[in-house]
Order: sequence, then C-alpha cells, then structure tokens
Amino acid sequence: MVKKIIIAIIAIIIIAIIGVSVWYNSGISAVNQNDLDKINVEIEMGSGPAKIGKQLKDNGLIKDITVFKIYVKLNNIKNFQAGNYQLSKSMNLKEITEILQTGKIGSQNEITITFVEGKNMRWVAKKIAEETNNTENDVFELLKNEEYIDSLIDKYWFITDEVKNSDIYYSLEGYLFPDTYQFEDKDVSVDKIFETLLNQMEKKLESYKDSINQSEYSIHELFTLASIIENEGRSNEDKKSISSVLYNRLKKGMSLGCDATTYYAFKIELGSRDLYKSELNKYNPYNTRGPEMEGKIPVGPICMSGKASIEAAIFPDTTEYLYYVTDNKGKAYFTKTNAEHEAKIKELKANNAWAQF
Repeated sequence: MVKKIIIAIIAIIIIAIIGVSVWYNSGISAVNQNDLDKINVEIEMGSGPAKIGKQLKDNGLIKDITVFKIYVKLNNIKNFQAGNYQLSKSMNLKEITEILQTGKIGSQNEITITFVEGKNMRWVAKKIAEETNNTENDVFELLKNEEYIDSLIDKYWFITDEVKNSDIYYSLEGYLFPDTYQFEDKDVSVDKIFETLLNQMEKKLESYKDSINQSEYSIHELFTLASIIENEGRSNEDKKSISSVLYNRLKKGMSLGCDATTYYAFKIELGSRDLYKSELNKYNPYNTRGPEMEGKIPVGPICMSGKASIEAAIFPDTTEYLYYVTDNKGKAYFTKTNAEHEAKIKELKANNAWAQF
C-alpha cells in the first residue's frame, strides 16, 4: 500500500513538473510570431520587474507576468534601462529583455512609413525613395530580380508563378499590405521593407486561407479583383456590390469595363485627367475597357488593396447588377441593364454630380 502511495506521489510530481515546464516554455515564447506591428512602451526610471511585466502584459507583449518575473530572476537580469521602446508581439522574452537591457530605444533613429491603400508600385517606389536611403530604381530593379521573386514564391503561400508573367509591370503589385510601419533607420533595405509588408499581408490573409483555396479564381486573380475594387469603390458597402458586378460580368463573358484598369494600363495616374477614346479602345492586358478583354480578369493587380477590398473580392454580395457608376462624391449607383446605367449617368450629369477630372 505504501509503495502504491509513493508511486502515485511520484507520478503527481512528474505530471506537475511537466505541467510547469509547458507553462513556463509557453510563457517565454512570443505572443504572436506573425504580428510585427510595433508597440511603443515607455519604461520609467526605477521601474522593477513587476511594474515592467505589468506594462508588457497590458500591451499584449507577454503572456504571463509571473513567467516574466521568473525569467528575469533565473537569468539574473537587473539592468533594465529607462526609455521609449518599440516592441512587437513577435518577440519572445529573450528578445524583449535584451532590448530593455541594452537601452536600444527604437524612437532614436527609427522611421515610420505609411503605405496607402489604392496606390500603385510607382507611388510605392517614390515613397521609399523619399523616406529611406534607397532610390526608386532600387525598388524597380529588385522587382525585376527573378532569383529574388523565386525566393518569395518559395517562402509565401500566396505568391505564385503568376507574378512572373512578362506582361505584368511590377511583380509584387497588389501583394504588399498597405499600413503604417516602423523600420530601424533610413538605411533599411528594399527587400526588408517588402518582407515586412508581405509578412503583414500573410497575417491578414490567414483567416481567409480556406475560402481562397476554395475559390474558382486563383489568389493572383483575387488580388487583381481586390485592387480594382479598391480603386473603384469608396465605402465597404459599395465595395461588396462592386465585387458582385465584376463577378456577374465575368460569368456572362462581359468585359469588366473599369476605368481604373485603363489608367493603370497606360501608366496615367488615376483621376489625373479624363481618358482619351484612343486609350479606351486600345488593347492592353490590363485595360478592361479595351478589345479582347471580354470575360477576362486583367493580367495583374493595379494597386495595393486594403482588407475591406480583399474581403469584398473573396466574398462578393449576391446581386443581379451588371453596371455601376460613381458620382463626384464617390457614391456608387448600381443598375441591372445598360439602359438603366445610361439613364443614371444622364441624371448625374443633369444634377452636376458627374465625376470629371
């Protein structure tokens, strides 16, 4: 009987040790390895492990305050430095505590760049040149580097050989997620910038992965539709209805007929002027207003798409609309027939609400 009790106690102790080990190892790991967003944390002079641990927990940067305090004790960490730090949920306790010890304050040389929804790669290149020590040509040269693109295809599930189509202007157009990002300093490389934006895109797509894989369209085609929706729609409600129009027209073998694709096709900045008839009528694999584009999706995306546009491309509304037009305030109007469409245009013009550039 005593032997059984001893065995039971030993078993309980072993289970407890395993449980504590699992709890501790989980606690020292990153909260979310894919979340690279920077979070500002200000450590005040004289702050101890308990206060710092609470700050980190309150900001979602660590999983458990107790584990943090144990880690600090076990590793004899005593020299936390006061200052403003840029940390992320992708960092584990070792990375976080090392930064807090060395006094590496993210705000000293760190730069912030905001990449805007609806902007194309030419805008991205110019933005990178303005904010960093890279040139626009550095951006374009990297986009043409086949070895680099192949490495991305191997790394990211949502990048496929479709980006290597020779008709595509910029290989990663539409694949970079627009958001505000922090980088270490102006010497950040273009590939590091792209990696950061692609990681964010991967994070944003994760919840849609199954739906994307089940779609009748490839991820490249969905990105392309999302980019059209981004440029053509303003409100989230309009975007889903615009998506339904695109899907309906594709099913009927109609051309998409989107002005935004013509602007992109001929490298004219969107809305800078009205399109010429010669541009509208000229074939280009991007130009859905031109000939030979019936029932076709453009060869590639035309801009960076935000989450709402990507979602609209994956989950369009169910409608019978085949046409839409927007007024000079960006509001979209949807119709089922060409006659209704022309009547709506006539109405908008009569009310001085027609969008002209």
